[in-house]
Amino acid sequence: MALPLKPPIKPQLALARKQLPEGDEWVYEPKFDGFRVIAFVDGEDVYLQSRGAKPLRRYFPELELPPGRYVLDGELLILGADGHEQFDALQNRLHPAESRVRMLAERTPALLRAFDLLAEGSRKVLGQPFAERRKRLESLVAGLGGRTKAAAGSIELTPVEPRLAKATPWLEGGEGVIAKQLEAPYRPGERKGMVKVKRVRTADCVVVGWRPGKEEGTVGSLILGLYDGGELRVVGHTSGFRAAEKRELVSKLAPYETGERGSGDPSRWAAGRDLEWIELRPELVVEVSFDHVSDGRIRHGTKVLRWRDDKEPADCAFGQLS
Repeated sequence: MALPLKPPIKPQLALARKQLPEGDEWVYEPKFDGFRVIAFVDGEDVYLQSRGAKPLRRYFPELELPPGRYVLDGELLILGADGHEQFDALQNRLHPAESRVRMLAERTPALLRAFDLLAEGSRKVLGQPFAERRKRLESLVAGLGGRTKAAAGSIELTPVEPRLAKATPWLEGGEGVIAKQLEAPYRPGERKGMVKVKRVRTADCVVVGWRPGKEEGTVGSLILGLYDGGELRVVGHTSGFRAAEKRELVSKLAPYETGERGSGDPSRWAAGRDLEWIELRPELVVEVSFDHVSDGRIRHGTKVLRWRDDKEPADCAFGQLS
């Protein structure tokens, strides 16, 4: 490729905060749940780099970025019929069998939502303010035809909002919000000029089991369930207990053990880990906080807030994840 930037390039990162910054120097974008990618396009030659600097192109053969000479930063997404991001579908692509990749590419095509421009033609634009890079990005995507109807995959522009009040709904119904300083240059690998606030929700869940910790005589994680149409479904797990809590939980949970073992915890992102857990009678309820649901399962960020002795397990409905 004869581009002014070559892979690998570390993407600029956002600093996590509990509140969004305000002021005329900031603009806001929705946070998406996909794969962060930097796309290098030189004519019809396309190279996709992951956040960890790994090549991704072979896993997404259907993604047809329009010919040109540019380097984009964005999020690779697969959308369901309801328009929501399907992170599981992205994970399923990371498979060594080319035949499977091709089959999934046809069934669940990906798209690229671009939110920054790093280079155009023979010119780097990293040092320019974000406001200028955004204008250039808008012109570039418009010139490329926006979303390519002829392609299974496509490129489109992520929305941007200058008013905090207009961006706040993204915290209530999406993954969260990214705030960007208009005058900030693109700083590869640095957490400057960008702030992220994730959407955090709570749910009352039934404790259906527990998995032993690495240290003998400790609890490593609790297996969580919710009732869906009368059926108790495993929806995730929670860990991160203090050392003393891990030991105390063993005796707390012992009276509820059924003597059976469960399996199939939804942590498919921990390949190779022993997923067997000790089953419990569905009588204990905990309130947990979480920041993401994927395919009906809590994916990460789950934290126990309190034990709910006042809550009936049967009242812990799957609809809390909606």
